[in-house]
Amino acid sequence: MTKLLRTTECGLYCPQGDFYVDPWRAVPRAVVTHAHSDHARWGSESYLAAREGEGIFRLRLGHETNFDFVEYGEVRTINGVRVSLHPAGHMTGAAQVRIEYQGEVCVVSGDYKLEADPTCRAFEPVKCHTFVTESTFGLPIYRWTPGAEIFAEINAWWRSNQEQGKASLLYGYTVGKAQRLLAGIDSSIGPIFGHGAIINACEAYRACDVKLPEVQRVMSVEKGFDWSRTLVIAPPSANGTPWMRRFGRLSTGMASGWMRVRGIRRRKAVDRGFVLSDHVDWSSMLTAIHETGAETVWVTHGYVSQVVEHLKKIGLQAAALATQFGTEEDDDVGVEGDEVAT
Repeated sequence: MTKLLRTTECGLYCPQGDFYVDPWRAVPRAVVTHAHSDHARWGSESYLAAREGEGIFRLRLGHETNFDFVEYGEVRTINGVRVSLHPAGHMTGAAQVRIEYQGEVCVVSGDYKLEADPTCRAFEPVKCHTFVTESTFGLPIYRWTPGAEIFAEINAWWRSNQEQGKASLLYGYTVGKAQRLLAGIDSSIGPIFGHGAIINACEAYRACDVKLPEVQRVMSVEKGFDWSRTLVIAPPSANGTPWMRRFGRLSTGMASGWMRVRGIRRRKAVDRGFVLSDHVDWSSMLTAIHETGAETVWVTHGYVSQVVEHLKKIGLQAAALATQFGTEEDDDVGVEGDEVAT
């Protein structure tokens, strides 16, 4: 097991460098993998993060926060420990943290995916001795259909709703998923609107040079507007709230890896589920682990015990890594809009 990392009451800690990776609480020095609120917590004295995500980090943690933004692959030496960030493919600005000291290399992947995504840099395998992997969808039942096929399904659903005179209301997490949806859909089908929180996040993405289609604010139109040809992107927290009444006849959909499971689709109470995830599925997770060449794997954030058991069976040293993270991003937090979804 590595001596470079250990868990503390504040999260994953590198004692040689005296810094934390994605700390759970405020600390003197934080290295953060990406700007989702379960990884980038407010209150630390300083943050090291990928420059590609600067606009999103500023939206999350404030413009006065003390950041040191670095390019992917750029090395910072912290108390003799070499630290660099490498693309994780999860969302804009998402990074794996490579930590090297006296010939030993550890990589903390944060959240990641291997599938191509126009809103972020592709995942980069990084050779290491110890690899820390998420396991959000770490079961064999989670195997993703190619994104192009899912977007074709979304486009067909939108067109079908138009023919029936219904608005199309599609739920996706505010930061990351919503922008991936916007970048992947056929924007020529009709007008696109967004919840205020989605609009704010899109502006942060554009500040990171991500190309997105025009998205109008829901609150920018007058009462009586005909929503029947529109696609509206909203956070899941808007589902079942009075905010939805303005759209009249509508069909609801949700884009998430959790839509693979029929029971979860029912509990979310949506008409359609689109299986689109920004996390690795089972096979991609195993591919990523193999490509690192790591002999030791720490597993966190998801189906930990099942993944650890499997990795041990295939000859790797594997262990569970304690976390305070949930099973999906709470990324509606910290991106306020001009609409009330309650």
